[in-house]
Amino acid sequence: MLNFYDFTIERLQEYLTQNGFKSFNADQIYKWVYEKKIINFEMMTNISKPLKEFLKENFLLEDLEVHTVQESSDGTVKFLFKLGDGSLIESVLMTHDYGKSICVTSQVGCNMGCAFCASGLIKKARDLKIHELVRQVTSVENHLKIKITHVVVMGTGEPFDNYDNVIDFIKVINYKNGLQIGSRHITVSTCGIVPKILEYANEPIKTNLAISLHAANDELRNRLMPINRAFPLSEIIDACKEYFKISGRRVTFEYILLHGVNDSIQHANELSDLIRGINAYVNLIPYNPVNEFRFKKTDSQKASDFYAQLIKRGINATLRREQGSDIDAACGQLRYKKENGI
Repeated sequence: MLNFYDFTIERLQEYLTQNGFKSFNADQIYKWVYEKKIINFEMMTNISKPLKEFLKENFLLEDLEVHTVQESSDGTVKFLFKLGDGSLIESVLMTHDYGKSICVTSQVGCNMGCAFCASGLIKKARDLKIHELVRQVTSVENHLKIKITHVVVMGTGEPFDNYDNVIDFIKVINYKNGLQIGSRHITVSTCGIVPKILEYANEPIKTNLAISLHAANDELRNRLMPINRAFPLSEIIDACKEYFKISGRRVTFEYILLHGVNDSIQHANELSDLIRGINAYVNLIPYNPVNEFRFKKTDSQKASDFYAQLIKRGINATLRREQGSDIDAACGQLRYKKENGI
């Protein structure tokens, strides 16, 4: 049996026509599944009986198995999903004044080894398949009876290490008869895999790019993020400039503030100098403590001073509001734990 959620509209059209049906049937089915939330082929009233039988014989349509759900005091909801092979992944739903955003996981585990991130404590077992990416969105929507308006691929894993599946996932959720999530409402985050940044710039669907930066000099970034030894800051900055030149989309630089490590005014000046001239802004993120690591959270005054220095130096920046830390759902905290019953 094939998993329906693995199929982009182009692949579904091709598969149906190869089996004697019409390409427009793909759009009909997409509307039923994604727009009307109908997963019973018998209830799809505008498709023929032979097509219904074909779909029943060849396709699976089901949500992910929900293992646990935790809700934060701020309304953030964390889902632990169990996959078909028994693997466990987490997705996080956040509510903002502009809509509902889901943070999607792209791999089972992560091999990037960032020194401050809980996700890297569980080594990569495999990439997620397209249907496992798509069904994080549909499963949360169906479980909570909501409409998700924004998607960030910032959960466990390095999205550009699972590039092809992430791009097909974007095609599904962006499609007009799919989940209809606009390209400006989709963001993919990377540690800085330069060849994939350049490839991403040339994708037909122009979604947003976020770079997990967290340091503005190579010495410090090498300590915090091993990927920097393969793709140093000079190469990342050049790739970001090329990305904007090709795509016309500004870049977001994610910067987690670590007490006594990267949060001084000198570090703010270094960051300002590094990204000056790039159409970008900095998203400053309060560090969320992880028991296994020695890092501490920057105090609020120092975070405000860092932010103010960026603004003073002409850098667009935001200081992110912390969400979900009380259920380990905040940035850098995602990983399933033994106390969840695993």
